[in-house]
Parts: sequence; C-alpha cells; structure tokens
Amino acid sequence: MMNRMIVCGLFFACTVLMVPSAKAIQITRVEPENWWVDMHNKTLQILVYGPNIGNAKVTINYPGITIKEVAKVESRNYVFVYVNIAQNTKPGLIPIHFTDAKDEFTYKYPIKARTDKSGAMGFNASDVLYLITPDRFANGNPDNDDLDAVKANRQNVNARHGGDLEGILKHLDYLKDLGISTVWLNPTQENKMPGGSYHGYAITDFYKMDPRFGSNEEFKTLTKTAHEKGLKIVMDMVLNHCGSSHWWMKDPPSKDWINNNGVYMPTNHATVSVMDVHASPTERNTFLNGWFSRQMPDMNQRNPHLATYLIQNSIWWIEYARIDGIRQDTYSYMDFDFLAAWNKKVYDEYPDFNITGETWYNKTTSSAWWQKNSILSKKDPGLKTPMDFSLTFVMQNDAFSGTTDNGYLANLFEDLAQDFIYPDPNNLLIFLDNHDMSRIVRKDDSDLLRYKQGLAFLLTTRGIPEIYYGTEVLMSGTKQEGDGRIRKDFPGGWPDDKIDQFSKNGRTIMQNEAWDYMQKLLQWRKTSVAVSQGKLMHYAPKNGIYVYARMKDDHIVMVILNSAITDQAVKMDRFSDIIGKNTTGKDVITSKSFELKDAITIPAKGEYILDLSK
Repeated sequence: MMNRMIVCGLFFACTVLMVPSAKAIQITRVEPENWWVDMHNKTLQILVYGPNIGNAKVTINYPGITIKEVAKVESRNYVFVYVNIAQNTKPGLIPIHFTDAKDEFTYKYPIKARTDKSGAMGFNASDVLYLITPDRFANGNPDNDDLDAVKANRQNVNARHGGDLEGILKHLDYLKDLGISTVWLNPTQENKMPGGSYHGYAITDFYKMDPRFGSNEEFKTLTKTAHEKGLKIVMDMVLNHCGSSHWWMKDPPSKDWINNNGVYMPTNHATVSVMDVHASPTERNTFLNGWFSRQMPDMNQRNPHLATYLIQNSIWWIEYARIDGIRQDTYSYMDFDFLAAWNKKVYDEYPDFNITGETWYNKTTSSAWWQKNSILSKKDPGLKTPMDFSLTFVMQNDAFSGTTDNGYLANLFEDLAQDFIYPDPNNLLIFLDNHDMSRIVRKDDSDLLRYKQGLAFLLTTRGIPEIYYGTEVLMSGTKQEGDGRIRKDFPGGWPDDKIDQFSKNGRTIMQNEAWDYMQKLLQWRKTSVAVSQGKLMHYAPKNGIYVYARMKDDHIVMVILNSAITDQAVKMDRFSDIIGKNTTGKDVITSKSFELKDAITIPAKGEYILDLSK
C-alpha cells in the first residue's frame, strides 16, 4: 500500500501517515461525519471531498449496506455516495473503497446505534421559549474568546463579546427558576467570518459548533443537562444561505450550488412575491434567487444534492444532540418544494418534533399561507408553527402604550379575529420582540404598566409565547440604534461585570418588580391547562376594556385589560358565555378574589387574570 496522508474531516479518528505520495487518493472532508442504523429514511447521502475524488470508483462491502448511486458533479473534487441502509443493519465501520487508475484507499465510515432516546420532544402552547443571542448572554469560558484572528471587544456593539455555551449551561437553573420551559438559541454553528459574525447567521460549517461558543460535545452536554432539568432546547438553523467564507465557496460542487450561479445578486426582500398572484416573474425570481447579502450567499435548494445535504444536516443535529425543536431563519426566502420535503422528512423521523419558520409578513394571511394544511396554498407547506409577526407589529406599534387610550386593544382584537385564516392558531409563535426588532421595554418607561399588560396578554392569549433574553430585567434598545443595541450583554454574564442582574441583589427595585411579575406569570402558566390547551373566546373591546378567556373543560381563565388612563368599573353580565355558573374570580398575580355578580374595577392601564371557580 502506498504512503499517503489523509486529512481528516472534523471529529474523525484517523491515522496520519507522513510523506504523502503525489498519486495518493486523499480525502479531506466527509459529511456527515457519521450516521445511525434504524432510521426511518433508509437512504443516506455521504459527501466526500478530496483532490479528484470524483474520478475514483466507489464500492462498499458491508452486510445491509448497498450503494444506490454514486453521483459525480461538475467539480471532480466531490462525490456524493448514496447508500441504502437495510433494517437491522448492525452498527460498525462501513468500508467505502475508492479506486482510480493509480491508487486505492478504504475509508471507514461510522454508522452507530441509536442509543439516546431523550429529547426531540418538540414544543407547543404549554411551553414558553426564551430566546438567547449566545454571544451576548454569558461568558462561561474566557479561554475561547479570541480565535481565528478575531478578538472579543465588548466596547464594540458589533464585535464578538465572548458569550458561549458554557455560560448558558451555568444559567439553566436561573431560567428554570424564572419559569422558562424552552431555550431557543440564535445560531451556534461555526461562523468563521472576517470581523467575527457574532450573530451566527453566516455559517461556514454546518456540522460544527462555532469554537468561540464551544465544541459539539459541549453542545450535546448542554442539551442533555437541560433535559435533566426539565428544559428543552431549540436550535436556530439557516438553510437559505451560508457565510461567504464557507469551506465550499472556493470550490462549489457545481455552478448552481449557489443561486445566480455563484454571482452576487441582492434579493429584493419581496417576501409576498411567492404567493402574490400579481407578482411579476422577474420580481419573484430576484426575491428567490437573490442573495441575502454579499457576505451571505443564497444556496440553491433546487439542486437535489444540496437539498438532501441540508435535510440530512437538520436530522443529524436532532439525532446527535437530541434538540427539541428548530427555528428556521428566512423561511419564506427558500424554495417551497424543498421546505415541504424538509418538514416531511424531519417529522417522519421525529413525529413529536416542532419546527417554527420565520414568516416575516405584515399581514396574517401571508403567514397562514405557510402553515400545514393551509387552504390558501395549492400544495401543503408542511410548516407546523409560523411566526405571528402580524400580532407582534400591533403590539410593537401601538399596544400597551401611551398616556391616552389610542384604541390599541381594539387592534389586538381585530388581529386575533383573523385567526379563521389559520389551520391551527394555537400553533403560532407569538412574541413582543426578538433579536431583529426594537425591544418592547423603552428607556423612558417610568413604570411597569406597559410591561405588565404586555406580558399578561402574551402569556394568556393563544399561541406559543417567546420572551427575548433580558426582558425580565428591563433591557431596552431600538432598531434605529442598530442591531448591536438590541443584542446587548446580559449584566452579570461576564466575570468582570460590576453588576450581576442574574441575582436579585444586582437588580434595581423596579427590575425586581418586573422579574417577580414575570416569574409569577410563568410559573402559574405551567399549571393552567386553560391557557396551555384551551380555546380562546373574546369580546370586542368597549370603552377601552378588552375581555377574553381561555377555556378547557371546567378550567376557565378570564383576562380583563384596561387601556384607559382611568380606573374603570366593568359589569360582568355581558360575559356570561365565559362565566357560566362560576361565582368567583381569583387574580393570579395579587391573589385577590372578586365576586363575579358584582362590577369589577380595573386599574388604569391595568389587567386582571382571573382563575374562575364556583
């Protein structure tokens, strides 16, 4: 056998033999690094990359493993090996034999048993997601801050700050105590980009954690520990684009691997064009094929090899780390058929799993077009949980705010009244803000009236609530100030922070009041089947009063919101559909009880959340 050097893919155990021959077959990358037996889908794509590997003949001799296709592409440095894995195939090292006119080499590919049955639980309306930008939450390991010639600089809002997986791990108990059930992380995969790409959306290796956040094993430990504490983990994924420094950008498998044949063309962000019956073909094409930015080239999911690669990558992370859900970035920018296939294949493997898509639209109808079983689309989109931006914009623009009653509760009512357009309105992700929007808390808030009313509504209306990190300690920031200002460091997350707002002693009186209010609501919500499982019934706002209920069998929660700047007495006889034979309502925050036969006085800009009883 000739001497050769095998440059291993990430995480592979291999032997390096020095002094390679110029004629030797070399493999520099294999993805995915491994697979598992007894998966629902029996076909596996193995991407193999190395100099002229596409010229080699590929054979496999292993019980239960047969080659379905050896796909050669434009770049002869790739070969896509498709194999079938029969039921009851035994785990082991699969010998993939490569032979060309001058050499031969056997690569031993690991196929493992599925031993970890935890996780992959999905999330639903009984959960509350807590969204974290990992670089900005907590720095548990300062040793990984400065890598790849990029140094952490907390003085620059757009630079890396050093937050990591270990920092999140160390604060899981804080989140559980707050009442969170599910942790959603902005992208954690490798972003080896000039300047740092702290946000995570310019992925340069889809199978590797960013080393400035930690290793794959550390991520697996995070999910495992979270599950042991009764928490779930949602992984932010990006299948629309990659980073311009992704390893394949210097040598793509084919010209059509990247949209517009790899030539930069900016997207027009015309997200409605995919469903707009009046859209011009050129506008729709520019939207779908244009790049999100020059630094984030758009991938072509219509390429069948890339489509399979991306689908497998999602499944690999679920099986490897046993994550419980995926939030898919720039959902509406991708090919419809690819997304439908991706959803189906993920759910075929993990029926309890959940995927939420970033369906960023101003109108309810556009988000509803994407939901599974939608009557609006000619084909089933397959998405279980769209993001309800329409409701968010109502809340962001005018709800819970001002020194006058500007009709914001009527706007909330009107938006929710459009729920007939959704196949499943309880499976919508709802949120006051997120990492791309101005925070709901404002610098000039002198009291907690907006904060409390906003949280009361978010955590009692239909849907799956998400809370952006730091909201509990009144972190503020506006989009106009820049993304870095709405993704600020959590005070106390760094060893040298002078203030620790993870601790009660590090928070102001007003921050502790806000934290305690959120905690009380979150912990109560876990016990309320009416909120987590019940239907929504509401009444059109009158005199600035909006009343609605969540109802599940005999469990009824009645919510009363007052948008007026004065206290108001509300007669209960109008709400007999909700009250029924119940006689008492107990406010979940104050524990104060009210007789339902009497008028109830609601404080100005205030709210009551009443558990009803006979």
